[in-house]
Amino acid sequence: MNQNWFEMDDIRRKSFNKSVWIPLRAVYCNEKFGQYAYEGCKEDFFGSGCIAVPTDKKEFTEKLGWSDIGISYNHSGSYEDKYLPADIYEDYEGNFIGIHLVLDQRSISEHQNVWHLHQDIVVTLGLQREGDIWICPEDGYIEVARLKKDSNEKPVLLEMKAQYLKDYLCARNMGIYITSFFSRNAIVSDASFITWENGEKHDGVESNRWEGRVIPIHEGGGEQYGGKMAIFHMSRTDIDETDDAPEISGIPTDENIKSESWEKPFEGRKLYRIIGEFWRNEWIEPSKYSLKIKGDEVASTVFFIIDIEGNKVKGNDLIHSGKWLWFKPDVIMALSHRRGGSLNFYTKNTGAVACSIGNDVHFGINTLGYINVYAKDIGLLPEWQQQIWAGYNITPEGGVSDELLASQARAEPADTQAPETFFARGIELINEISTEKLNFPLFRPHEITPDLLNKIHRFRAIDESGLFALAKDIARLTADSLDAEAMQKTVSPPKGTKWGSLKSLENILASKIKPEIAREITSALVGVYELRLADAHLPSSKINEAFKLTNIDRNLPMIFQAHQMLHSCVSSLFGVLEVLKRW
Repeated sequence: MNQNWFEMDDIRRKSFNKSVWIPLRAVYCNEKFGQYAYEGCKEDFFGSGCIAVPTDKKEFTEKLGWSDIGISYNHSGSYEDKYLPADIYEDYEGNFIGIHLVLDQRSISEHQNVWHLHQDIVVTLGLQREGDIWICPEDGYIEVARLKKDSNEKPVLLEMKAQYLKDYLCARNMGIYITSFFSRNAIVSDASFITWENGEKHDGVESNRWEGRVIPIHEGGGEQYGGKMAIFHMSRTDIDETDDAPEISGIPTDENIKSESWEKPFEGRKLYRIIGEFWRNEWIEPSKYSLKIKGDEVASTVFFIIDIEGNKVKGNDLIHSGKWLWFKPDVIMALSHRRGGSLNFYTKNTGAVACSIGNDVHFGINTLGYINVYAKDIGLLPEWQQQIWAGYNITPEGGVSDELLASQARAEPADTQAPETFFARGIELINEISTEKLNFPLFRPHEITPDLLNKIHRFRAIDESGLFALAKDIARLTADSLDAEAMQKTVSPPKGTKWGSLKSLENILASKIKPEIAREITSALVGVYELRLADAHLPSSKINEAFKLTNIDRNLPMIFQAHQMLHSCVSSLFGVLEVLKRW
């Protein structure tokens, strides 16, 4: 702690108009410890209030200050000649009307106020509240506003991201007038490090004013050092306290009042209270454009490679292009595994991917495993989504996906299917038929099953480690989930023999079909189970055998190897299903 801390150079240099997060209301202690009037007490306080004002009324806000729109008032509808809604601020002369963007509602039952972000902001920007944050699902669940509470769950700070706040203000042709108060206090036994003349200093103008003071005080009470208190004692003399029902009658007069007074000096050793206080009024400008609400068009800052020479065009110019774009397969994971993302397959090598609800993009997979998308579909996306796609954009190679062309150019969609579509369905059908035929579900459900199923797709395998990770998750949903104990009650192993889950499955199938066919049906599941251990430095011969069991061609691009793995496993699942149907 030094003099600079009280003079607040760090705060006075900062402008909310240039901040990423703008406080709409604050009653916040950055730090507070110690007991008042005792050495070591320290407090760093920040308070702020604001109103949204039409930009043509900006000049009228200059006469307003901390006492007008700070934090001293709760918001409520009122009536004085006319009704004034809770969210409306009207100056004393009726020159203009502003809007409280945060409503502070006094809560009587809980003895604790409740802060509300203005509903017009919430609804217009499409926000969703989750706990103490407001997110925007349309924009990838980005955090737009946040409420901070203290240890007693009391609201102390509500701030909003400038990008969204200024977009809203632009749409309404408004700005924000913020009044703020900063206070830094400390109690010390020696204030000699403060060099202010006569223990005081003043800087700035009314709208940007700082004051510093050093005040000698008495320890324990906090009164100014050397001061005294005046004590007055007054009593009535016209009451007969012996009456059964004594009564005070009439107003006090010199005749029925007895009074006395005296002085008492304050006690406690000499300490010093050092105070730095800063008042600031600031106008927050709206954005020049409202992309979110008004849909203003601005020049795109995202570029895409459009031809084999590497020429690039702006994202919003893609709307008028009749070409296709190429992307690394990694882009599918980057999009679909975001919150709100999705991945669906239409055919073996086409599908739709999205990183937020309502922004699905039709894609295809070409012969080299690259992703193709019709350029116009990218051009229609919001710019923040274009930025994700652009990070994986590459020069055209391998041609356009034949199945994508079949759909988008020839209007003859391919008659193929993706194994990803049938993996979860295969497990579900097996459990239905095994419950019916064997009186127990073959696969045990688990709370993480839905999450794992969302990860079962070929785009996990952009490299070899991804392929092994995919194998591990498939094994968790198949071999690890099989109910071996229940199966062995139906077909028991010979005495002294132990069967694992896959061996139990093979033998239960072999009780109805030829053993070699049962082994063939389960071989892909066995191969995947072996591949899950590949990162444990298995011998290459065993790894090669596992790839052979899953019918994987190691010469193909990685996502095609993943497709073969999934296809083999789905074939195994439906092979098991066909045997169970004959039970």
